[in-house]
Amino acid sequence: MLAYAIRRLLQFVPTILAISLVMFFLLNVLPGNAALMAAGAQDRGTDAKYVEQMLKRWDLDKPLHVRYWIYVKNLAQGHMGVSFLRGEDVRQVILARFWPTLRLALAAMLIAVGVGVPLGFISALRHGSWLDACSMIGAVSGVSLPQFWLGLLLMFLLSVRLQLLPTSGYGDGSLTHLLLPALTLGVGYMALLARTTRAAVMEILAADYVRTAEAKGLSRLVINGKHVFRNALILVLTTAGLQFGSLIGQTVIVEKLFSWPGIGSLLVDTIFQRDIPVVQGCILLIILVFLCVNLAVDLLYAAIDPRIEYR
Repeated sequence: MLAYAIRRLLQFVPTILAISLVMFFLLNVLPGNAALMAAGAQDRGTDAKYVEQMLKRWDLDKPLHVRYWIYVKNLAQGHMGVSFLRGEDVRQVILARFWPTLRLALAAMLIAVGVGVPLGFISALRHGSWLDACSMIGAVSGVSLPQFWLGLLLMFLLSVRLQLLPTSGYGDGSLTHLLLPALTLGVGYMALLARTTRAAVMEILAADYVRTAEAKGLSRLVINGKHVFRNALILVLTTAGLQFGSLIGQTVIVEKLFSWPGIGSLLVDTIFQRDIPVVQGCILLIILVFLCVNLAVDLLYAAIDPRIEYR
């Protein structure tokens, strides 16, 4: 397994290089530049001399391929650049925003797994019942609801009407500030996990080894726990891992809606400001988290199913 993990880690390098190449060229062909943004922020208008000075300072006057080569060399040394408008190291800017996003993603995934997996499992065991019908209607509705609309609805209901939770903001980082954006972000993933779990469990319940276990006289609790749920967990784990990896990059709408100071809101702000080093750093971090989560999920397969071996 160690050799497999090392090979997967080495595969990160060409993946990140390919993504950085596409990302770098796309970001640098966008109209506008950070020098004009900085001139506006300094009340310099379109002062040509100031803009030219900023272009030279940030190497924006050099050819595109030269700038990319400089960027790759710095990245290989662990240096992600300096923010154009903030003047701070990109790593410090991103790390200051990463913890709120990670908290939000973990809370949303906890809600999704804690509610969606049991709901899907019970729905499969009660297939065709009113509970199954109601839960699947709720799951389809949860997948279909736009996040921004759901967030506004929950904000109006829980904050404005009932006054149970704050409307927005990070506050002191307490649970009361976290619950509303986490619930908004987690509902869609909860519905997806419920449907995935239900489909996996229903397929396993029809398998031959389950009927064999029933013929042996094993209790329903042992069959459902040891044979059904454990085998269904592989598909559930795959779905949850993929969703959590993408969850980090899909917090943009929720963070902007609830004024949450995370990576998503930082990414949107810096794109409009043309602060290219920070945008590149945010995207690379999201990709790296996604790759690491996928690797962790693949390694967990062997712990769940002993038949899986990595060489």
